[in-house]
Amino acid sequence: MEGRRHPRRRGTVGSGEASEAEPRRLRRILATPIAVLGAVAVTLGIAPPADAAAPPAPKRQPKPKAESHRPHSSPHATVAGSAPAEYVVVAGDTVSGIAERFGLATAEVLALNGLGWSTLIFPGQRLLLRAGGEPHEPPPTTAPDLTRHTVVEGDTVIGIADAHGLDVGAVLSANGLDRTSLIFPGEQLVLPLGATASAPAPEPVSEPAPAPEPTPAPGPAEPVEPVASVSMPLNDETRQNAVTIIEIGRSLGVPDRGIVIALAAAAQESGLKNSPTGDADSLGLFQQRPSQGWGTPEEVMDPVRATTAFYGGDANPNPGRTRGLLDVPGWESMTLTQAAQAVQISAHPERYAKWEEQASAWLAELG
Repeated sequence: MEGRRHPRRRGTVGSGEASEAEPRRLRRILATPIAVLGAVAVTLGIAPPADAAAPPAPKRQPKPKAESHRPHSSPHATVAGSAPAEYVVVAGDTVSGIAERFGLATAEVLALNGLGWSTLIFPGQRLLLRAGGEPHEPPPTTAPDLTRHTVVEGDTVIGIADAHGLDVGAVLSANGLDRTSLIFPGEQLVLPLGATASAPAPEPVSEPAPAPEPTPAPGPAEPVEPVASVSMPLNDETRQNAVTIIEIGRSLGVPDRGIVIALAAAAQESGLKNSPTGDADSLGLFQQRPSQGWGTPEEVMDPVRATTAFYGGDANPNPGRTRGLLDVPGWESMTLTQAAQAVQISAHPERYAKWEEQASAWLAELG
């Protein structure tokens, strides 16, 4: 009929309208989720159901090989398999440094030796590096069974040997010690259980013992080279540092013997100077090392704090990290060298003794 408008069917738009509708349709298609497009494609017969159901799965990558739990060693590190069975600690060693040197994990070395992450190690101490490995030195003809004893406060090598019925010399030898060596709480000692203490010979019962034969007179004892004392005049700086060591010692109730030990240690380490340099990261009056827990570089360079840390005890500014003179059991009965070494852990402990006479003179003059 005339005048009646016929509704326009879909898909019958004019060419101009079609050109405008195509971009809009394309944008709608691109914005449609992949899953919907797949369904549409199946409905229209464009793609079979298997192809339109989901996007192709990513290719499965081969599973990487598990990496070793051990850290990468330095270019100069020894291969882990060739690490020695034991290692004797020297001054400056740390457990992590030893582990890295031999291509081992620090946790593995700690576990083998029954140590914790905060346990201190000392020069002369032996560390196991391989479980069940053979040491480089030839083993004894009859290898004794081994066990370990953790040192507690008040322990001595003689007391430990007696408690286990062992020969003192065998215990010392098994741990690389001599009769002047110090042991410390937390340290582990190897106990050669096969080296029992020798029993005294039984006395004869029925017959009296024969008279002892006269023994030849002993020859002259080998001369012991005396320690040469040194003297050092004080200038303004060294005098002030000596006064600081004496005054702090007095305030903490340290006996004169302890103050002499502190003066001798500072004289050997720095010449009684608050030195800004030293071996490795050693600094200050006592050449204390920040890397070993003695404090920050600024704290170590403070003569008052450094001296307080050397004395330790209740006033120790580094509790649980460093050990001062008052923290060493039985320091009062030790030689000056032994007492100073117990705190300083020096590579040359024998050098402290030469300052004993001079340190006593400084205390008499200034204290």
